[in-house]
Amino acid sequence: MLISAITWRDVHTGPPRTLVVPVGSVEQHGPHLPLDTDLRVAERVAAALEAADPSLVLAPAVAFGAAGEHEGFPGTVSIGHEGLRLLLVELGRSACRWAARVVFVNGHGGNVATLAQACALLRYEGRDVAWIPCAAGGDAHAGRTETSLMLALDPSAVGPEREPGATAPLRELLPVLREQGVRGVSENGILGDPRGASADEGDRLLEAMIGAAREALTRWDVDPETGRARFSAHRGGQQ
Repeated sequence: MLISAITWRDVHTGPPRTLVVPVGSVEQHGPHLPLDTDLRVAERVAAALEAADPSLVLAPAVAFGAAGEHEGFPGTVSIGHEGLRLLLVELGRSACRWAARVVFVNGHGGNVATLAQACALLRYEGRDVAWIPCAAGGDAHAGRTETSLMLALDPSAVGPEREPGATAPLRELLPVLREQGVRGVSENGILGDPRGASADEGDRLLEAMIGAAREALTRWDVDPETGRARFSAHRGGQQ
């Protein structure tokens, strides 16, 4: 059920509902991917969850996230950690007046610490809230992984300038990243190499993301410290 297509009576008279909220970011994704890449991925995974379960209600997405590490590039819009935390907490508090559960589907790695804090607080307050990552592994940002995802979602949105960025392991880049942001390690904003990306690979990645998210939602095994709905152990690195 889409929140745009129902009334309060539909919610009131139906079965207990779970509200699914995609959470993304508006940030640079190199010279070839759109600024809302993370948002599109989160929306796709959330929509797949809703389509498979009539008890779910799909909310409009939280488009802006905590993306300060990308503010060295034009187009990035970040509301910061505190702004995002407040938004998620108040959203959860309000929705839990009628929803049995709230699950945030997160498409941006920079939101993780904020989601963990917000969901942990909401659960401490007695609300059944959790978050699920759209995790695919691969390179860190705007490289082969995200380019493949976008080729599967909307190939017309992927530009031709698929040039490599900083390809060193993320652990080697982190000290400068933390101090100077992505611009300090990559002039084009890419952490990885988008060459070799394909729609077929993107389809496989999306299928794995959606499968993991469905499993996490079904199991509803929520980590009390991070507020994350966990996948089973066999999914390994996808967590």
